[in-house]
Amino acid sequence: MNTSSPDFTTVLNSAAKSVDRPTASAMVAALQTAEITARTQKLAIPFAALLGEWRLCFATGASKTKGNQVKLGRGYYLPKFIPASIAFTQDADSELTGTVTNKLLVGSIYIRFTGPCRYPGKKNLLVFDFTEIQLKFLGVTVYQGKIRSGKAGIKDFAKISIADLPFFAFFWAGETSIAARGRGGGLAVWVRDE
Repeated sequence: MNTSSPDFTTVLNSAAKSVDRPTASAMVAALQTAEITARTQKLAIPFAALLGEWRLCFATGASKTKGNQVKLGRGYYLPKFIPASIAFTQDADSELTGTVTNKLLVGSIYIRFTGPCRYPGKKNLLVFDFTEIQLKFLGVTVYQGKIRSGKAGIKDFAKISIADLPFFAFFWAGETSIAARGRGGGLAVWVRDE
């Protein structure tokens, strides 16, 4: 590792800054280094470190190559004027289950997905299933209801295999940011707003 470049913790912690934030290529490199470090050190991230609301700050796309390898996109910062966030809350009766909420505001359109999540602890995987949606236009709810597996209810969520659910494999959890690889192979950083 080049000692003249900042370490990945400095880069990831500075992602939330509105000025002098790392370049997209520096973020991708820091994310890859953090992921390798977490894997080699067998880093265990407790569910409690993920709780709260986090704004999506940076993401990469991903595509599969012919050899079924994952090729990352260049990555981009999500503009603050298009706020997207994810929130995790913990069930009162379990240390490993909770609720996930994903919110997006684009102009006058607000979309919120909610559903159950579980954090079995293995490989820092958080599996989830969005079961409800709420759509608002100009602050007025135009639709709210169940979606997809939400029709069966949250009670069946515990029976669904991890292999059949979307997930995030977390590899970084700092005080100001968290980072994960999604099921599709892309990387993301969420930050707490200052």
